[in-house]
Amino acid sequence: MRLVIARCSVDYAGRLSAHLPSAPRLILVKADGSVSIHADDRAYKPLNWMSPPCTLKEGDGSVWTVENKGGEKLIITLEEVMHDSAHELGVDPGLIKDGVEAHLQELLADRIETLGEGYSLIRREYPTAIGPVDILCRDADGATVAVEIKRRGEIDGVEQLTRYLELLNRDPHLAPVKGVFAAQEIKPQARVLATDRGIGCVVLDYNALRGIEDDKLRLF
Repeated sequence: MRLVIARCSVDYAGRLSAHLPSAPRLILVKADGSVSIHADDRAYKPLNWMSPPCTLKEGDGSVWTVENKGGEKLIITLEEVMHDSAHELGVDPGLIKDGVEAHLQELLADRIETLGEGYSLIRREYPTAIGPVDILCRDADGATVAVEIKRRGEIDGVEQLTRYLELLNRDPHLAPVKGVFAAQEIKPQARVLATDRGIGCVVLDYNALRGIEDDKLRLF
């Protein structure tokens, strides 16, 4: 990972246009090719970014051009570089899920038809270069489906599944691979982002998966 702290301005050119005026910012260049620009707020969320696959050209050193396969560009104009370093992080072991998420994965794998009639399990914890996919399965038409499971579905979970899909779709034996984001609760913003990226959303009922009846009174 490369860390650059610099006074810079950023212009995005694509389906829309956006401009970040000159200010000190952190630029992250990751080993997967992604580039993101951060301010000293907004928690983990970048001001602007380009997801892989994309290419970075540094030009004469003061102008960086990041372009994805769709022709969208981030143009970063560096005015003053205050820090520039690179660090080898190695292979990440991936997120260790809490007990509920791990159990949800186990239960859903045993009841894969919860996702739809005709679904069949390929494997739990399907390995990739950036971590294991929770569940890999096939739908009724035989298409490959990658499932990311969360207790509470938020934007970072959709981003994580997006990265898995970009990698899995490079494998001709699996492609095309669809995505399903499954959680006990899915935040509205996460649902909007997933829908925009063609990812399906499924709300999981933990008790139903465990075979426990709802204890609420029913008329029928």
